[in-house]
Parts: sequence; C-alpha cells; structure tokens
Amino acid sequence: MADLSVNLAGIKSPNPFWLASAPPTNSGYQVQRAFEAGWGGAVWKTLGDPVINVSSRFSASTFNGQKVAGFNNIELITDRPLEVNLKEIYETKKKFPNHAIVASLMVEPKQEKWHEIVKKVEAIGVDGLELNFGCPHGMAERGMGSASGQVPELVEKQTHWVKEVAETPVIVKLTPNITDVTATAYAAVQGGADSISLINTINSLMGVDIHSWNTIPHVSGKGTHGGYCGPAVKPIALNMVAECARHPEINVPISGIGGISNWQDAIEFMLMGSTNVQVCTAAMHHGFRIVEDMIDGLNNYLDEKGLARAMDLVGQTVSKYQNWGDLDLNYKVAARINPDKCINCNKCYISCEDTSHQCIDRLLDANGKSYLKVREDDCVGCNLCSIVCPVDGAIDMIEYPSEVEMTWNERQSLLGKMTIGEETVS
Repeated sequence: MADLSVNLAGIKSPNPFWLASAPPTNSGYQVQRAFEAGWGGAVWKTLGDPVINVSSRFSASTFNGQKVAGFNNIELITDRPLEVNLKEIYETKKKFPNHAIVASLMVEPKQEKWHEIVKKVEAIGVDGLELNFGCPHGMAERGMGSASGQVPELVEKQTHWVKEVAETPVIVKLTPNITDVTATAYAAVQGGADSISLINTINSLMGVDIHSWNTIPHVSGKGTHGGYCGPAVKPIALNMVAECARHPEINVPISGIGGISNWQDAIEFMLMGSTNVQVCTAAMHHGFRIVEDMIDGLNNYLDEKGLARAMDLVGQTVSKYQNWGDLDLNYKVAARINPDKCINCNKCYISCEDTSHQCIDRLLDANGKSYLKVREDDCVGCNLCSIVCPVDGAIDMIEYPSEVEMTWNERQSLLGKMTIGEETVS
C-alpha cells in the first residue's frame, strides 16, 4: 500500500481528500461522520458574523440524463453562532487528532476584525486557516468574499493582516470571477500566504422557469445570482490551478477545488500541481462514503504506477502545460475509422462535413455496402469525429510525430531573421 498522506504547507492529513468549506462541513456531527467515512481533512463552513440564510437555496442542472452536472447555490456563510462552531471544532479535533481541520474565515476588510477572529479560532486548536475571498453572492454585496477577492491589493492587505497574528498556516481561497487568477494568487503570496486554494464558485444563474417566469431557484418570486460548481466547472478549475502552478512567482502549495467527483479527477488535479483536493458537490450528491472509492482508486493507481507516495504525483504535468506559441506546428494527428466497430451512424461524417474540414468520405464496398473513410492527408486532427462518435474504439486518432519540431515562436523568430537579412543595412 502506498503512503496516501499529504502535507499542505505544514497541514498534515492521512490522505489528500478533504471536504471543502460548504454545507457538508456545517457542524461537528457532519465533519465527524465524514472522518469516520475516511475523509482526510475538512475545511469548516465559513465562520464570521452569523447570517440569516434564505429558502430556497440550491438548484442543479441535468445534462443528457446526468443529474447534478452543475450545481448552483445562494447559501451564505454559517448561520450558527461562532461560539457553537468553535466548541464543535474543538470537540472534533480532540476526537480526530490526526485529521486536518481548517477554519474558513470571512469578515469585513478591517484589520481588527481579522485579528479578533483568527485569535479565537486558533485558540481551540485548528490546523490552519482558509481566508474566503471567493464567495460570489450575498457576502460580496457587503464588501466581503469575491468583492475583496477580485482586488489584488485587498487580497494582499488582508492576508498580511491575518499573518500578523496567525500561528497556523494560512490558505487563501481565490475567486474564479476575475480575468486573471494569477494576479490575485500572486497578491496572496505577497501578503504572506502559505498556500492558495482554488477555485471558489462561479457567478451563475441556473435557469428560468418558462412557465412561471421565475428564476431557478427563487425566493418568493425573486432570484439572484449564485455560485456555480459541480462536474461542469472542472475544466475551468483545472486550468486556473495549472496557471498558478506554472507561474514562477506563485511558489506555494495549492489545494485544488472544482468539480472533483472521483479518484481520477483528484489525480488530474494533483498532476497539475495540487497537493490535495477539496470536494463538495459530489459529497452532496452521493454522500460521504464516496471517499472509499477515492481512496481505493488512488491506492491502486499508485501501485500500478510503482509510486510509493501520493505526494509523488504533485506537479508532474505542470511542465507540459505551455503557451500556445510553444506548441509544435509540425506534429500531426489524423483520424482513422475502424470498420469493425463503426455502426455507420454517420455522426462523424455529418459533424466533419457541416462544421469541420470535410475529410470523411461515404463509400461503397464491392458488395455495395456503405462505409466511411477518412482522407488522412486532408485531416487536420481536430478530434471532432472521435468526440461525437458514440462507440468507443470506432475512431482512433493516429499520431505522426514531427521529425523537426517547429513552434510558432520559433517560426516567427526565424521569419524575423530572414526579413532582417534581406534588408540593406547602411
């Protein structure tokens, strides 16, 4: 068995699977049940001045029969008194001393407010702090959450205020509702953050009921924007994690969040630079015991790869994530249809003919039976045919490695030299 334990900026946990700050970590009862199920850590639902939450709060999208492909919520931070939360955090940590408990915090952007809550929370024995600069609804309208998280100067300043008094590692949770997440990630590092976590939820409106004309969800006929999460946001989250991981000046550990539903997702985030992962929507959809499959899957994967530790995965793909201009223009991929598996549904032909590069022909064999064939010389390797094909293995994408690599940047540099060489220099 491989060693699944991880160390995020000094916060140790028996495995990389944490519950994110959200409804599943709202109470000691829930977090203790999660730890009993096998979760390695939990970020407690955000503490601050308790709020009054509305009803209803959640909504979800269904896509092609998949329930909860995306999830939206308009719930705010804890609506339970701080003293109650602190008592339950203390009791939970005492019962599970080897599991990571991180307190998510959000207060007004005032130095004294941050100092006050940090001291109270650290006094009961948390392993770390996560500063919630990402909540996109409700709290943002009050100058907190993403209202702070979208302004690098405020991220740096408030992180610095926390570091003035914090004795445990400080994680800064970043909002994706910004043009360049590395700007705020860098600001967090400049403020002294020990780690960053991302992404928080994305601004969204789940839908409109075309019969009642109400938003989904609605509160007595009125709606508001909420935070979007779930499997649908994974590609967005993975990209933002990757951008931070490859940034030379964002040199702190990353806690990956966003659409992580199984062990395969977790491994992708770890390969792309996450030391651990935080899960919310999948646990809300399927319950705490999904972590059992995550642990088994990671264990088996590490064994298959001959790796002794989960930490050996962290960042292994980061160097492969480059700017477009650094990609090899001479590398070629072409589609090839496997006639033994093709069911002649024509999905690939229609997609290629109507919306791609018209390189699939419909032909007849000697018996007059129709079949599809790709003109590989004309194929640009866009992958569309293999994406729309309903049969696994019916279309292969064949690689043709380049003999001489040539990137866009190299090409432009070469063209520039040629142009200069043709000029008359006086």
